[in-house]
Amino acid sequence: MEKKKYFKELQYKLGIIFKDESLLNIALTHSSYANQKEHVKYNERLEFLGDSVLQLVITEYLFMNYKEKSEGELSKKRSLIVCENSLFEVAQKWKLGEYMIMSKGEELTGGRYRPSILADCVEAIIAAIYLDRGIEVVKTFIIGNFKSIINRAMKNEIILDYKTKLQEKLQEHGDVDIIYDLIKFEGPPHRRKFFTQVKIKHDVLGKGEGYSKKEAEQNAAKEAIKNMEEQNE
Repeated sequence: MEKKKYFKELQYKLGIIFKDESLLNIALTHSSYANQKEHVKYNERLEFLGDSVLQLVITEYLFMNYKEKSEGELSKKRSLIVCENSLFEVAQKWKLGEYMIMSKGEELTGGRYRPSILADCVEAIIAAIYLDRGIEVVKTFIIGNFKSIINRAMKNEIILDYKTKLQEKLQEHGDVDIIYDLIKFEGPPHRRKFFTQVKIKHDVLGKGEGYSKKEAEQNAAKEAIKNMEEQNE
């Protein structure tokens, strides 16, 4: 894709028109690409700044809008909102992996879909917006993109470890042998997708898929919890 069109398309998704597009270019550049070129800036310094800007904006928002919550409660909620899972969710909404600049080797090993890389890139973009447009614009941008995550966190609807949560639910009345089975996997080695089910004895409680066995098992546990909650309604 031609660079000008490429930048225009992403800026449309972000809802931000950059005055200095070089900041966006740096935010999208992974270290693997810069390591193959001379004098190319990449996004790690922006990521460092973006993390602090994100923390500040979310902290202020929670402080101003949830006055009945204690410092401890707000701290726990913030950790659910400002985490790799949430940043990855935002990145997926923008299809950010399609726009990142990385080495061929990184791409072939699944870099465009790796949660850690995409999460870091979101933080770098936040820093780029802050430097380009200032604090008020980046505040609006962050709250707009994290609002649904904030709402879910405040309603206790975000669980980071579904496997532990499922184990707690199932073992309320004694030990239960919980089994995770890998049903199948498909796709090339650099983009392999795993399909898993969780069961007790021969009863399948939920199924999940993901780009790692761990992710597939977490999604199977998540579906099992959802199925159990629906049965109890």
